Amino acid sequence: MAEAEAKKETEPKVEIQDQLVETKHSITLNGQTIAYTVTTGTVVLKEETEKDGASEGEKPKATFFFIAYTRDDIENPRTRPLTFSFNGGPGSASVWLHLGVLGPRRTAMTDIGDLPPPPYQLVDNEYSLLDVSDLVFIDPVGTGYSRATSGEKPKEFHTFKKDIESVGDFIRLYTTRYNRWLSPKFLIGESYGTTRAAGLSGYLQERHGLYLNGIMLVSSILNFSTADFHPGNDLPYIFFLPTYTATAWYHKKLDVELQTDLRATLRLAEQFALNDYANALMKGDALAGEERARIVQTLARLTGLSSDYIERTNLRIDIFRFIKELLRAQRRTVGRLDSRFQGIERDAAGESIENDPSLSNIIGPYAATFYDYVRRELKFESDLPYEILSFKVNTQWSFAEHENRYVDVADTLRKAMSINPYLKVFVANGYYDLATPYLATEYTFNHLGLDESLRGNVSMAYYEAGHMMYTHIPSLAQLKTDLEKFIRGAIPKA
Repeated sequence: MAEAEAKKETEPKVEIQDQLVETKHSITLNGQTIAYTVTTGTVVLKEETEKDGASEGEKPKATFFFIAYTRDDIENPRTRPLTFSFNGGPGSASVWLHLGVLGPRRTAMTDIGDLPPPPYQLVDNEYSLLDVSDLVFIDPVGTGYSRATSGEKPKEFHTFKKDIESVGDFIRLYTTRYNRWLSPKFLIGESYGTTRAAGLSGYLQERHGLYLNGIMLVSSILNFSTADFHPGNDLPYIFFLPTYTATAWYHKKLDVELQTDLRATLRLAEQFALNDYANALMKGDALAGEERARIVQTLARLTGLSSDYIERTNLRIDIFRFIKELLRAQRRTVGRLDSRFQGIERDAAGESIENDPSLSNIIGPYAATFYDYVRRELKFESDLPYEILSFKVNTQWSFAEHENRYVDVADTLRKAMSINPYLKVFVANGYYDLATPYLATEYTFNHLGLDESLRGNVSMAYYEAGHMMYTHIPSLAQLKTDLEKFIRGAIPKA
């Protein structure tokens, strides 16, 4: 044993190296041919070590996988916007925003975003943002091909704080190596990626002095109290109601007079949710008699559920119960990420779903097209599994920094915007998103506490699709227009 240990100590250590490959491509957007370079691979993220106050060097902590697209015909990179993109989960890779909306190649779905028959196809993305900005897609540690290095514990990266630090440190490293400190810089995150983006707005400023021009939040959640169904927290029941209404409208479960105009019907649901319904829930068990009966009747009218069912829920409709209950008579469920889609399950009597049909719609096409794309077109080879959505990361995730309170990064964003008054924020909302409903997002931003002079820095848009609104082609086209307008508007005029 002693001999083996001695031999191990004398063996030379193999230094972990970056593994990068560059390829050249072109795409035609709006009649203009754009030549671009793709840099694909992993970089080693190192941490400076100290002993007795003196630097001992750098210790490898993780290998970060990324894919960067840079336009070739730009003479001065300082004039070229640079956008860093990541998804959520928190155990999700960046493939969804990458192959769904931003990148020059796109996973082909049906026009409404439904599952096409296999085998799947990758097509040129006429809605890519590459004509407006260079793009860097980041996979946090434990997702995609990103991994903790040997000797490091992966779960140490799977915390709220360490995730923001490690992604932020990668952004600093990329910006430095590729000489982009003077470029206009943006973040775009989806779902938990919006939580990460808001956290990064503070970390990048305070730790690295890296100030952003803009942040794009796709299906935002900054304050988890707005979406966490627990006894004693009535906020989610209020904020999910209009999205229940939109879902019932889509599946034609509302009264005839409510089926005519979606937006008009949603305005009714919003007014009821924020006024009579909120007041009723605040009364708790004191709500009784005719007032209670009126609230039950209106809830039934706006959700497509029966009055009897709503009574049995004590007027509090949990998201997972709703997606099981709405189409129970047809032995169907609706999606959580996108409630336009229906699922088929064995048990039509239970309370829990077997799967989310809006997630299973996209996993297969995006996985297949990414594996083929990264090796065939981008020439990056790895035999590791590309962790598109790691449930191991999700189950290990720690919010220890928020013990005994809900996760809330809204104030971090407020502070960042107050320090950097030029920071603009764009928020994309899907009407059929039952993961991060739009009324909850509106509530969060209405309670941000921004100075009045900064409130115009926030803009919102709405789409008739779900959490990943870009799977719906009409919404994708509108999202491209909105993102392009936002980026151009967030860059100072010369």
